[in-house]
Amino acid sequence: MANPSLLILPGDGIGPEVMAEVRKIIDWFGNRRGLAFDVSEDLVGGAAYDAHGTPLSDATMARAQEVDAVLLGAVGGPKYDSLDFSVKPERGLLRLRKEMDLYANLRPAQCFDALADFSSLKREVVAGLDIMIVRELTSGIYFGEPRGIHTEGNERVGINTQRYTESEIARVARSAFELARKRSNKVCSMEKANVMESGILWREVVQEVHDREYPDVELSHMYADAGAMQLTRWPRQFDVIVTDNLFGDLLSDLAAMLTGSLGMLPSASLGAPMANGRPKALYEPVHGSAPDIAGKALANPIACILSFAMALRYSFDLGDEADRLEAAVQTVLAQGLRTADLMGPEGGSPVSTTAMGDAIVAALDASAA
Repeated sequence: MANPSLLILPGDGIGPEVMAEVRKIIDWFGNRRGLAFDVSEDLVGGAAYDAHGTPLSDATMARAQEVDAVLLGAVGGPKYDSLDFSVKPERGLLRLRKEMDLYANLRPAQCFDALADFSSLKREVVAGLDIMIVRELTSGIYFGEPRGIHTEGNERVGINTQRYTESEIARVARSAFELARKRSNKVCSMEKANVMESGILWREVVQEVHDREYPDVELSHMYADAGAMQLTRWPRQFDVIVTDNLFGDLLSDLAAMLTGSLGMLPSASLGAPMANGRPKALYEPVHGSAPDIAGKALANPIACILSFAMALRYSFDLGDEADRLEAAVQTVLAQGLRTADLMGPEGGSPVSTTAMGDAIVAALDASAA
């Protein structure tokens, strides 16, 4: 039987640095747990543009369609700001999401106990936080037509179109309900049905899917702006939040900061099942390429490492091993190790990107002893 296949796309900025630490974790599972992966590596984003004149080559796209999972670092940077919109680094990531039809973006926001005091909110508000935002990823205002900038009279006009079909809403709703059944059986759907027709349709379809297929799951509806307020007031009232592409982008970044740092948060983008029954999948940290700290060994690799943990769980059916990796991260944080982004006002000496990865490997060693 062939080993599970994984395509690694380190990307730009700190992407290669954090991905190097993930490679240590992958090697550990192969050497210590007998879990061998068929790993290949390629270019995406600015790195791909520098080499091929495109943010994602056709050959890389074809490879991404073939493997069991894709693990991506980050894309972008000021070096590419002057490029035409069609070849900006982010277009490579958007092409992956669109052509792989990765319609359900899972963004967990979990507050590790060791970091509860690092959040900008009070400990009693965020301690124990464990929510999942399910963001629709392949439609909505980022992809709708018409779009563009044109001239009307003597001024320019920018246009983006919010567009959703019933089937697009229904399938991401199902993803949220299925996840909720494995968690606390509670879903909150967020939109702007008070001012947007697409929001009205969103609410109606989510309710229909619930009533027809998931009546056992508790469902509530909330306007997205009210949801943002409630996430900062009392985030633990939520379990699974399902929302559209634009609001999901905003709300998941807000939820990320409840945990203390974007450097802590992974994500999974899942699509329809392949022949082996597993979903097409791309895993990536929520953070960006952070070009200001690239090459300085200051980056936090935990979000990328936890993205691999999500791959273990959702693509390779290795939930116990995912738990083992997440527990190793918790152990290291409890020991007081911090990268620069996790340093509080009390100061101290942060560990390097490499040192954090080594510490997590050491914690894995201890767990397997």
